[in-house]
Amino acid sequence: MNHAHIRGRRLAVAVTAVLAVTAVGGTLVTAPAAVAEVAAPATAQDAATLPAGEKLVSGGTKGFLTSKDDGAGGTTLTWIRFSDGSRTNIPGTLAAPTRSDTVITREGNRFSVYDMSVSMFTSFVEPIGIGTDYKVVGAAGSTLYLTVPNIYGGEDLYRLTRVNGVQQQEEISPLPYARGFKIVAHSGTDVVVLFTKTDTLGKTTYYRALTDLLGNFMKPESVVAPFDPATVTTAVSPDYLAWTEYVDGVTRVAVQRRTEFKPFTTVPVTGGTRGVVVGFSGEWMLYGAPGGLTATSPDPLHALTAQNLLTGATVTLLDHFTSTSTAPDGSILVQGGRGVDGEGLFKVDANAGYPTASLVAPTPGVSTSPTVLGSTVPAVADLDRNGGQVAMEWQLSRYNVNMDVRLRHTATGKTYAKRLALPSAPARLTWDGLTGGISAPNGDYTWDVTLTSASAIGAPSYTSGTFKVVRKTNPHDYSDNGSADLLARDAAGVLWRDDLLDWPVGGQVTPAKPRVKLGAGWNTYNIIEAAGNNAGAAAGDVLARDTAGVLWNYLGKGDGTFATRIKVGPGWGVYNKLAAGSDLTGDGKADLLATDTSGVLWLYKGTGSWSAPYSGRTKLGPGWGIYNQLTAVGNIAGGAPGDLLARDASGVLWLYQGKGDGTLATRVKVGAGWGGYSQLVGAGDTNNDGRPDLVAYGAAGTHVFLGTGSWSAPFTKSVTSLYAGEGTKFTSVS
Repeated sequence: MNHAHIRGRRLAVAVTAVLAVTAVGGTLVTAPAAVAEVAAPATAQDAATLPAGEKLVSGGTKGFLTSKDDGAGGTTLTWIRFSDGSRTNIPGTLAAPTRSDTVITREGNRFSVYDMSVSMFTSFVEPIGIGTDYKVVGAAGSTLYLTVPNIYGGEDLYRLTRVNGVQQQEEISPLPYARGFKIVAHSGTDVVVLFTKTDTLGKTTYYRALTDLLGNFMKPESVVAPFDPATVTTAVSPDYLAWTEYVDGVTRVAVQRRTEFKPFTTVPVTGGTRGVVVGFSGEWMLYGAPGGLTATSPDPLHALTAQNLLTGATVTLLDHFTSTSTAPDGSILVQGGRGVDGEGLFKVDANAGYPTASLVAPTPGVSTSPTVLGSTVPAVADLDRNGGQVAMEWQLSRYNVNMDVRLRHTATGKTYAKRLALPSAPARLTWDGLTGGISAPNGDYTWDVTLTSASAIGAPSYTSGTFKVVRKTNPHDYSDNGSADLLARDAAGVLWRDDLLDWPVGGQVTPAKPRVKLGAGWNTYNIIEAAGNNAGAAAGDVLARDTAGVLWNYLGKGDGTFATRIKVGPGWGVYNKLAAGSDLTGDGKADLLATDTSGVLWLYKGTGSWSAPYSGRTKLGPGWGIYNQLTAVGNIAGGAPGDLLARDASGVLWLYQGKGDGTLATRVKVGAGWGGYSQLVGAGDTNNDGRPDLVAYGAAGTHVFLGTGSWSAPFTKSVTSLYAGEGTKFTSVS
């Protein structure tokens, strides 16, 4: 419905101070002028900045007002001048944004009015004659707007200001049943007011109106489409009026020429309540959806967009924005960001026929792109601790990102990669100590993080660092990743390597997948034996004896492969069993045991030299021909020296503890029933409990016997997925 002009009483300019009188509806009230007070002093800077954590509240032609959480449940207000960047703290609680160089704060029923364009001149206003049951519904320049409940169930709207030192207060309500007033925008002279009216049948009518700063309502008009008083936005210029409304669940911006009644164009914004109209720049209207920087999905409305009302052409001004304020001269201040400029305060003006956004107060050190602010990655990751898991954290400038983390082993290029979608604050990664499903190698690593905004605002960013992975040495480790490796030769002579994971999976010792093929031609050897580290490097080595009786040494390269074989020497065909890897002499070097065809046991002491790994043999004694399997298992019985296992023809397993001088203690019976296994392999520590274990393979299946550290009961039997379902496929396991 279209109302004729409803004129409020015009305000006469009071020149002299008079005593306060009680307000009567529509009656002018004046009050004595207050003495000006000085606010906190300004702090000078070289240029205006908008520090991180401060939000644009209101702006004028000389400067702008920001707010910041003071950490104690309150808000700190600061006025920042464009000319020199000086900062002035404004005491009190903000009454309402004024969209000007005036700041109005409240303390009880008293309002302080700071004119920041003239050295913080301060005056005061206080409502008179309307009680204390009023609320502030907006401000324009130095004028406050208040509402008071009336006898009709509606609200009366008052304007409160001070002119030439004299307080002026006037009721300017257009309808007695009007309520829900909201002052949402103003130009240099006109103020946009939105309100509703509910009749006795419960029907609500939505209104908009213009009033000038002298208080007169002009053309209160009913709005066909409803709006949400809590979220509605408007904009006004000398030529146009715009507002947001709902039509069929869609928010749109309706634009009206001020010389006409009906809206002449609409711009769909979005569903829900996110879309806002920002203001006008000549013939261009600015709109968008604030908050895009922290959104979790892309939306073209996150950008600040200007549309020409005559041609329909559009221009993108900023990648995103958070708050805006139109100054009295028609320029628009916007807090937001743009990839080429970063974050800060921008000023939108019409230049060369179209609007442009210029950065007038940057936010130092803050990029529109998401960035890593700090990291907590251990310099040394000990994968023998915490189940092989490593906690890493990154502090980000924002967390609505996809965060791609990559950990790369410098020497081999083996990589772990994971995407953290919309991580928490801080972004956390618990690395499982694997690279490509295999226990990660020891050594130097680089980590890098790529951040990609989930809202598509800002370019991706990249940050990197370094750390080191360490573990205790495992003598049966060929890939320098702390986990035991098992070598198995099939009937065709192909040698395979299974890398056991550092930690059991589901309570089972588990190999990594897939199995690694080391090469063919290994059927030229009739004995293949893991030797521990017999050449001084970190990785374990392998001995192999050919059919001519020549013994060869394969040095582990630390990447799961072996160097070209080195000849240890001929004459080893006299032995029918070899057992390598235990330190029987207590010098820290792995030794080699061998039994000849007559049953004599010989000791070859380890030298630590790759070219001559063993010294001359020492006879330990006869009678070893009763055993069909010898296995060096390291220290499984609790003492410092390495130990030896021997299985007899009846399937009984015996333990010989090393004494540390190259000899062995009297045997101890481990138990019977071991005859179903064709191979017994001292596999090092398979479950990362610090004790060496035994892998048994053959017709009885594959089992891991976990070391207990007790000489009287050295093992507990456990199942494993190693070689599961493969029967007796392999002719040799070591």
